Amino acid sequence: MVHRLLALLTLFVVLWVGSVQAAEAPHQKGYCSIRGQCGKKSIFGSKLPCPDPSPASPPSPDLRASLVRICGDDWADGNICCDADQLEALEGNLKRVQPILSSCPACLKNFEAFFCTLTCSGDQSTFLNVTGTQVAATTGKEVVTRMSYYVTDKHAEAFFDSCKSVKFSATNGYVMDFIGGGAKTARGFLAFLGEEKPLLGSPIQIDFPTDDQSAGSGMIPVQGDMRSCGDQDVRYRCACVDCPSACPTLDDVPPRTTCHMGVLPCFSLAMILLYALGLVAFLSGWGLVAHKKRKGSPTRRARMLTDDHDAASSITSSTRDGDGDEDGLLVEEEVMRRYPLQDKLYALFYDLGLRCATYPATTIGTALLVLGVMCLGWLRFGVETDPVRLWVSPSSPAAREKIFFDESFGPFFRAEQVFLSNGSGGVGSPVLSYETLKWWFRVEERVRGIVVEVDDIDGDGESVRVGWGDVCYNPTGTGCVVQSLTGYFGDDIEMLDPEYWLDDLEACASQPVSCLPPYGQPLKPEVLLGRIPEKGEGEAREVDTSRIGEAEAVIVTWVVRNSLDADKIRKAEAWEAGMQKVLREVEGEAEEMGLRISWNTEISLAQELNKSTNTDAGIVVVSYVIMFFYASLALGGSWRFSRRIMVESKFGLGIVGIVIVLLSVAASIGLFSAMGVKVTLIIAEVIPFLVLAIGVDNIFLLVHEFERINASLSSLSVEERAARTLARVGPSILLSATAEVLAFGLGGLVGMPAVRNFAVYAAGAVVIDAVLQCTAFVSALVLDQRRVDAGRVDCFPILRVGGRGGKRREGMLDRVIRKWYAPNLLRKPVKAVVVAVFVGLFFAALGLFPKLELGLDQRIALPRDSYMVDYFDDMYAYMQQGPPVYFVTKDLNATTLEGQRALCGRFSTCDEFSLANVLEQERKREEVSFIAEPAASWVDDFLHWLNPSNDMCCRVKSSGEQCVPDDSEDECEVCFADREPGWNITMTGFPEGQEFLEYLGRWIESPTVESCPLAGQAAYSDALVVDYEKVMTPATHFRTSHKPLRSQRDFIDAYAAARRVAKEITDKTGTEVFPYSVFYIYFDQYATIVSLAFKLVGSALIAILAVTSVILGSFPTALVVMCVVGMIVVDVVGVMALWGVSLNAVSLVNLVICVGIGVEFCSHVARGFMVPNQGLGKHLKTGSERDERVWNSLVSVGGSVFSGITLTKFIGVAVLAFTRSKIFEVYYFRMWLALVILAAAHGLIFLPVVLSLFGGKGYALEGEEVVEEAWRNDARHRYNQALLADGDDSD
Repeated sequence: MVHRLLALLTLFVVLWVGSVQAAEAPHQKGYCSIRGQCGKKSIFGSKLPCPDPSPASPPSPDLRASLVRICGDDWADGNICCDADQLEALEGNLKRVQPILSSCPACLKNFEAFFCTLTCSGDQSTFLNVTGTQVAATTGKEVVTRMSYYVTDKHAEAFFDSCKSVKFSATNGYVMDFIGGGAKTARGFLAFLGEEKPLLGSPIQIDFPTDDQSAGSGMIPVQGDMRSCGDQDVRYRCACVDCPSACPTLDDVPPRTTCHMGVLPCFSLAMILLYALGLVAFLSGWGLVAHKKRKGSPTRRARMLTDDHDAASSITSSTRDGDGDEDGLLVEEEVMRRYPLQDKLYALFYDLGLRCATYPATTIGTALLVLGVMCLGWLRFGVETDPVRLWVSPSSPAAREKIFFDESFGPFFRAEQVFLSNGSGGVGSPVLSYETLKWWFRVEERVRGIVVEVDDIDGDGESVRVGWGDVCYNPTGTGCVVQSLTGYFGDDIEMLDPEYWLDDLEACASQPVSCLPPYGQPLKPEVLLGRIPEKGEGEAREVDTSRIGEAEAVIVTWVVRNSLDADKIRKAEAWEAGMQKVLREVEGEAEEMGLRISWNTEISLAQELNKSTNTDAGIVVVSYVIMFFYASLALGGSWRFSRRIMVESKFGLGIVGIVIVLLSVAASIGLFSAMGVKVTLIIAEVIPFLVLAIGVDNIFLLVHEFERINASLSSLSVEERAARTLARVGPSILLSATAEVLAFGLGGLVGMPAVRNFAVYAAGAVVIDAVLQCTAFVSALVLDQRRVDAGRVDCFPILRVGGRGGKRREGMLDRVIRKWYAPNLLRKPVKAVVVAVFVGLFFAALGLFPKLELGLDQRIALPRDSYMVDYFDDMYAYMQQGPPVYFVTKDLNATTLEGQRALCGRFSTCDEFSLANVLEQERKREEVSFIAEPAASWVDDFLHWLNPSNDMCCRVKSSGEQCVPDDSEDECEVCFADREPGWNITMTGFPEGQEFLEYLGRWIESPTVESCPLAGQAAYSDALVVDYEKVMTPATHFRTSHKPLRSQRDFIDAYAAARRVAKEITDKTGTEVFPYSVFYIYFDQYATIVSLAFKLVGSALIAILAVTSVILGSFPTALVVMCVVGMIVVDVVGVMALWGVSLNAVSLVNLVICVGIGVEFCSHVARGFMVPNQGLGKHLKTGSERDERVWNSLVSVGGSVFSGITLTKFIGVAVLAFTRSKIFEVYYFRMWLALVILAAAHGLIFLPVVLSLFGGKGYALEGEEVVEEAWRNDARHRYNQALLADGDDSD
């Protein structure tokens, strides 16, 4: 076909017939230069014109009519220099060129006018000069062998401009490649037209002198009007795809720019400046307040107890003189306010604790019964592994659009892909050779020969044999779709010539339409080869097909049918498993040949992700076991060695506490499984971590508080002591649990299933765990104390140990907090440093926000040794074409002319902002649209298929049956040949309604062949949904492709750009249009994930503020807690930016966890600050009442928080460093390590300091007044014990 098109260039210079005149032609109007045909140069050449300087003559009426019909109304009068034979030849050859120029009538009109003028103009001698003749070998007459055709530069430019951008859809190239040799200038175009090429071009040499060369020659260059491709006359206006000036002007898309000052983003610089100004203001204000205090009343100093005996005596003496407190423990007693809610909570938890302690067996039995009922939900247990159902809300546009696409056109194909590269040469090394291609032919034969057995497909118990032909995508019925270099050779190894294989490849790559594979669709070289050298710049940049041999990779893709039918999917998956076995064998063969292959099948990713999960299961279990063991051991506290050490141990109680945590998780899973909420891998891996962090902390608080009460109120019954323990700790557990449940509950309102399900399960587990700790664990605490009182061995209660119970010594951690940490932390200089450092960390983290990336690289989710890591590396490195993207129309009726004009792009009356026109314009700015290929427009190809000029396309027999390519011309009649009005570029008279659907059906069934590449069977068989009853097209799609996408940012931006383009088309056409690509469903989350993160964290912080304000009865304290938790989250995000942790659904879940863990670190310290333990008294050498309460809180709960959550989680997280999975290392180890360290630092360092500065007023509990004296005695006793312990240590 290509050769036929090139041969058309012979038609315009051999058309003239005339007689030879002896005289030289006068160059004046009314005279000819050539006319007639006088013979050939040789026997095998073309006929050449005769020189004829005679006057032009008037034509006969019939000749005039023919001239007007061929060349237009401009030739209705005047003398001419051509005859009937010339016109007949001109008409025949112009008809042959019409199919490739018909989409641009201006170019076609100019082409016709250019050669009609050359052939028939009555003033021929003024612009045509014969410069060479010779005697014909066949007739002995003189013939013209060279001449000059004078046209002005402006005329030549107008001719060239009208044709230079016209596309040729069969090759997806340009018409100029055929009619102008790929010329880039007007004179280059004319030079190609006039170059003597006896076989495939002009039989004589035609020169086209420039304006400068024409000056002084006496010739009058042609300077007639040329039609512009953007002509206002719709009869000549070209389509947007063929003419930039005919295209609509789209709204500008602001480029994504970031403000930088040097190397720093402007936002980061602003954070630095803001912090610096804030620090200066803070220090200045601090100094000013201190100065005013020094000038005012004397500083009030508390006379406090110290560990130094002399200091203690001094303070005791001074207190007697001042306040009369005889024991020196409680000084300057202040009347503390009451908070009724706390009093009620104290009483409520006291009653609950007393009941659970009095009836431990009943409590534990009831708890186990309820838990057992909840765990029945495990019968409906299910794990959700489908990424679509995990990361995309069912109500999101992407989910709805995927369902619509799958139901309308079928699910997107299953792709099996291989990259073949040079294994020894490395990057930059060519891969192609004859031996390599020959070997690869055999590999593909083996793949085509794969046959597997699938059991019980039809439910009859019998197996079914499944081969390549059973699963492949075969749209034409002539061959399965395999995008491979072997397709250029018809999948026939015999066509591979050992000497000329590379020449054949280059020819096929430059003209894919001439080397169609068995399934009939052209194969673009960018799809088959990786890193082909490119040529050209900007929009003209393209692969250099003359350097195909330098390609660095061969890319082969087998396309498998996808389906919504589970049985068909089973067949495909079974065949893919068989293909995996073959490819593993091929890997070894390739290595022996010095090659390397990387590969992927549709089932590979799911297999490797499951493999990653199974690989990490051991690490996760080890992590939890170590945390369990440490927590159980640490609960035993610090005891002096004695024979009763095995009795005083709390290891068994610790195991009970851990079991309660696990049961709460199991019950939560059972409860929500019964409600139909599926478990995700995130839930399975993260919930135990979260609940353990929260639960163990509460267990430590209960156990340590119970031990304090045992030491101070040993005269009370065990049940009473347990009740008072829960009364003291219960409100703190309630505070943290309520805040966490609200924070997680808000996460349950989001649409993303993975986040929503996690939030629901987490909230349920936290509630159940808190209830069990306040009931079953209190009962276990009483039973354990009874065991201790009975002298029974921990974990082996059948054994007894005699002797008195050992004195419990103050733990090293408690002693460090009491003696050193708390007093020094509350010194004013230390406070200033702490505030400066932590606020600095906060602003630094904010400054890092611009560096936070979005996405989840598939390679991170895979095991480190997965074969798919190499595949994804090669995909990013070698692919020169991006993934396909479809723009889908909904409920647009293309059977009407109005609907056709809203879609089309290759006709002069298409809507200015039609779908095809907008896509074409977007393609021209791929840097913002990410669209790199012209859209495959079914409506344009269909309507051009109807063009009678394409006489091998739409043909019917007299019986009405559609002709096939092999049917002869005598049997078939060309569609639209005699239609009135005839087929035209203005779309006037085009079929509509039922006629449209009739032709559409014929087009869809027509095979795509070289003689008619516009047929729809191969390219568009699944591109339309047709409703013949309602006579409309409910859904159609227009296929294009993205530019190569090489990073997560590229994928995210491509999705956002496609959304923008679709909205633009919808707004312009009034028709609903949406984009679809197979990867969109996974990247839909990133359109809203940033705002979702702010909403989740922000709403959780507001919930924390509300709950803390109500339960603690202090808005200032609640505000401090909220701010500190917010700072923890912000700092974790800063670490994410520094440590390469991207924001995605996994890290978003971890950020929600940050809120929960942050609350756990802060709530207990905050409540200890608001409700100080009166038995500890005032122990600081300062007059600040807030400082005294902060010290009290740290001494009361600081050790439990540090040992119960910080060390437990740090030990567990440290184990994750040894995971083989990159996703566990990045999204769990890194984030959790940062979380534990930052939350501990904020909760135990920054929060106490801020509370000492801005915390609210504390209050006393009504229920504790009864035992105030006991607390005082306990404080005195603990102080003496601490002195004795210190003395022993010094010894």
